[in-house]
Amino acid sequence: MKQAVPSVKLLINGEFVESHSQDWRDIINPATQEVLARVPMATAEEVQAAVSSAKTAFASWKKTPIGTRARIFLKYQQLIREHMKELAALLTAEQGKTLADAEGDIFRGLEVVEHAASIGNLQLGEYAENVAGGVDTYTVQQPLGVCAGITPFNFPAMIPLWMFPMAIATGNTFVLKPSEQDPMVTMRLVELALQAGIPAGVLNVVHGGEAVVNAMCDHPDIKAISFVGSSRVGTHVYNRASLAGKRVQCMMGAKNHAIVLPDANKEQALNQLTGAAFGAAGQRCMALSVAVLVGEARSWIPDLVAKAKSLRVGAGKDNPDLGPLISCAARERVSSLINQGVAEGAVLALDGREVQVDGYPEGNFVGPTIFSGVTTDMAIYRQEIFGPVLCLLSVDTLDEAIAIINANPNGNGTAIFTQSGAAARRFQEDIDVGQVGINVPIPVPVPLFSFTGSRGSKLGDLGPYGKQVILFYTQTKTVTSRWFDDEASSGKVHTTISLR
Repeated sequence: MKQAVPSVKLLINGEFVESHSQDWRDIINPATQEVLARVPMATAEEVQAAVSSAKTAFASWKKTPIGTRARIFLKYQQLIREHMKELAALLTAEQGKTLADAEGDIFRGLEVVEHAASIGNLQLGEYAENVAGGVDTYTVQQPLGVCAGITPFNFPAMIPLWMFPMAIATGNTFVLKPSEQDPMVTMRLVELALQAGIPAGVLNVVHGGEAVVNAMCDHPDIKAISFVGSSRVGTHVYNRASLAGKRVQCMMGAKNHAIVLPDANKEQALNQLTGAAFGAAGQRCMALSVAVLVGEARSWIPDLVAKAKSLRVGAGKDNPDLGPLISCAARERVSSLINQGVAEGAVLALDGREVQVDGYPEGNFVGPTIFSGVTTDMAIYRQEIFGPVLCLLSVDTLDEAIAIINANPNGNGTAIFTQSGAAARRFQEDIDVGQVGINVPIPVPVPLFSFTGSRGSKLGDLGPYGKQVILFYTQTKTVTSRWFDDEASSGKVHTTISLR
């Protein structure tokens, strides 16, 4: 008899409830094709209930003392640490990444939770005395109300933790829509958040696809939406939600380049490049998918191929170097783009299409793949592959390399490998990309700063976490006050707007 799989619940008003949806999707282990659970596509009524719960809770939550909110997140970070192994195992089962990478996913989110515990320091207003006679002006940073988050499959722990802790710590309430492909670790993190003390209604979770996303974009009680995902969906969310009068931040697609200068520390540069290109099976929006080899650095290609060949592919729970892609469809898409690269004339220096993993014949595996001789008009260069595929371009000068990167429409991250301070200085000044690494391949900033992708990789002015997200999740209220004593309470009527 076939064993029933568990169903993923909704979180509405502090209760985990079974959806009444008629539309359900299977959550598949990408290494084995085992069905782990079923997730509902929430109904319109369930989305409405989640938003209504958040709206009701906002009335009291916005007045909760800053210290009370901070202590919840101090407790929350402790609970995440205590459950790290359990969370990583759950993440690996449904997403596919290695256990070590899963812990890294959780830890980078944990850093934001820790920062949320001290966010009151960044939510301070300003005060000026005697801006006119007996008149004072001050500002306060007040929460917006109900905010929402839409998160992708590739970081099911980190990216939800970028969103709801910051929104809730600043006094908002939140409706989260995790990826329907791997929501189980997100839901476990949500359980721990409630255990840490987040009150009923302050955090709600709905699941779904396009219909739920559109409902969130359109709902008049949702004041702001944070999104991380593909450029196609992100552009839709930004346009639709902005038209509905919401604040929106969308972190989207990428084509991240690394420049390798011949004076770089060869061993360090090749190790960093290999890890950043193939780690997480290339399913990172900050993956280095293009390396621009300058001058004699082009002779390093055989060494790079050798390093990539040494990486072990396997099921994430066995802790190899890289695990499977998220789905059969993702594997087919990556393989198709590799085929297209060959057809367009790129040199396939390392082919990962036929990799076999003992014991996992059904896994969505693609091994490290390297193309050399790539040109900027090829599909493998123009499209975000989102798989373990590295494209190599060769140029003669740093200026040529910078020009290639600046001509690309995306601006998520970039890096340079060099031992020249002058070259690094010129690169960081002239490059038109939001996040720059100097001998650092994936320059995602720590939470003291903000995630700052740019150009085609980002829509909206303000990034997630850090100082910028305080501006995103709050509104400035300016108060101008004058207090009269008895003698000053009389006088002529002023019909002008000036204060003296």
